[in-house]
Parts: sequence; structure tokens; C-alpha cells
Amino acid sequence: MLGPLNQGLLQSLIGYTFGSAAPFRGAAATRGRKLMPRTAFVTGGTRGIGRAISARLKEAGYQVAAGYAGNENAAKAAADELGVTIVKGNVSHFADCQAAVAKVEQELGPIDILVNNAGITRDAVLHRMSEAQWNEVIHVNLASIFNMTRNVITGMRDRNFGRIINISSINGQKGQIGQTNYSAAKAGMIGFTKALAQENAKKGITVNVIAPGYIDTEMVASVPKEVLDQIVAGIPVGRLGVADEIARCVAFLAADEAGFITGSTLTVNGGQYITG
Repeated sequence: MLGPLNQGLLQSLIGYTFGSAAPFRGAAATRGRKLMPRTAFVTGGTRGIGRAISARLKEAGYQVAAGYAGNENAAKAAADELGVTIVKGNVSHFADCQAAVAKVEQELGPIDILVNNAGITRDAVLHRMSEAQWNEVIHVNLASIFNMTRNVITGMRDRNFGRIINISSINGQKGQIGQTNYSAAKAGMIGFTKALAQENAKKGITVNVIAPGYIDTEMVASVPKEVLDQIVAGIPVGRLGVADEIARCVAFLAADEAGFITGSTLTVNGGQYITG
């Protein structure tokens, strides 16, 4: 028979219900008083993997803010269809992140869960890569996690609770031809995570990485069929991943019951790259 802790972990991972387990803020200390749902902020949260994460966390009972950079149609669709709060801004700009956090905390309350998901690619082999291609990817994919995390970490420390989940990539673990910029940024996320986890472990804050493999998103779907066939052939399970498989992992790590997991990298790639 599962104990309460294992029940909570399993529920977060597979989505089943073992009684009432909505993510409320300060639940242990506020019995008999009105409980406030925890608030999650997902950067790049209106498309692809980010949208799936927003949907999964909303379904799990969180208040969800989904950040986006410029696709108004996708953002409006996410707001209308998922019932999330949308927040526009450029995660590579510290001031935008500061403003976005302030807006979310004013409308929804303190941010308890931060999912650093926003990312871009500007592929080229290094001897043909421009400075702009390098800088844009490093700023959006790596500097952004400082920009966002710096604006929530003090509040999390004050409240003795936080969940920070960074979405890296298989290519941050193994590297990829034509992606020195992307691979460097995604590998940097892993180092950032390990250091930040140690700094904040005694404050009830966990910091973890999810490293997806090739996921069936709009971006991957744009790859030429012959190239995509080669990619799938190299995945032992024989298929692309599904965005909700990543989202379920986020919900697992975001749960109150996942407090003993920190500084870890959860590899989700169908066996394409197996780490020790």
C-alpha cells in the first residue's frame, strides 16, 4: 500500500487522484483557514512544450502564468483555451523579467514554481556562425534563467518554499553539430541548476533540470522528412516524444512532495542518450 508521500509523488507523475491533493500554499500551517493555490510561472508557456506544461499545471490546480515573446495568436489561444494568465516580455532583458514577475505577483500572488522553458535556435556550424547568432541564443536560453530566477529567488527564500525547473535538452548533454550556441546554453543550465540547488536546499527550494530529447512539436515538425526519419531511427523507443510527457515530469518536480529531489537532471529522450 502506498503511503501519503508516495501517493503524492505518483499522482504528480501519472495524473491519478488519491483524494484531495490540490497544490495549496502553506497548507500545513493553515488548516481551518482559506488556502491559496500555488502560483506557477512558465516562460515560453503558450506554445509547444511550454503550452503543455501550462496546461498540465493548470489541470493540477495551480494558478498559471504563461510568458510569451511575440506570438499574439498563440498567447490568446492559450489564455482562452487553458484559462491561464498571459504575460508578454523578452526573457533576455532583465527589466522585462522584473516587470513580468511584478505583474504576475500582483495579479496571482507570490510565484512558488518557476519553469524556465523559453528557448530559441539559431543553428550554424561555428566557422559560419555570426556573433549575433551566438549572442541571441546565449541571451534567450541561458541569461534568461538568471533574469527570471533572480527576480523570484528572494521571495522563495523568505517563504521557505520554491520549485525551480529548468528545461534543458539532450543536446546540452551530448552536444550537436551546428549547435555550439544552443548546446553551450543548455549545458550551462545544468551547471546553473546544480549550483543554485546547493545554495537554497536549506530554504525549502528545489532546483532541477529536465532534458528532453526530440519532442513532436511545431519546431521538430518543420524538419525535412528524411532528416526526421533519421532522427527517429536513432531513438530506441522508435518514436518522437510527446509534449505532455515533459509536462508530466514538470508536475512531478513541482509537487510539494518532491522536496527531496534537488540538483538533479531528469533525462527524457526515449533512450537516445543514456547518462550514468
